[in-house]
Amino acid sequence: MVNRVIATDEALYFIETMKNRHGAIMFYQSDGCCDGSAPMCYREGDFLLGDSDLLLGTIGGVPFYMHKGQYEYWKHTQLIIDVKKGAGPTFSLDSIEEKHFITRSRVFTEEEYEEVEKGM
Repeated sequence: MVNRVIATDEALYFIETMKNRHGAIMFYQSDGCCDGSAPMCYREGDFLLGDSDLLLGTIGGVPFYMHKGQYEYWKHTQLIIDVKKGAGPTFSLDSIEEKHFITRSRVFTEEEYEEVEKGM
């Protein structure tokens, strides 16, 4: 099975750190407004999801969402969540940390994309 979103080992470790500090968390892939195109990390319940938001998968036991409109731009890629030194986007829980989450991506092969689309 091909996952739409995965995380590096360093990101998985940082996710555990964030869960220990903040309790249940979630991710929402930003579409570029205010803080750029970044994976935003929130406490569960602090960001209200709507009917147009899609669950892309989970990383480190944490749900990862994206708006349907934004998904149209990213649907041919696998999102790879990683971390980078420095503070994160202002509205994200990682904004006060010494490192923050980032999104990398790679284009699915045709076969992978067909498999991913069957799951939607």
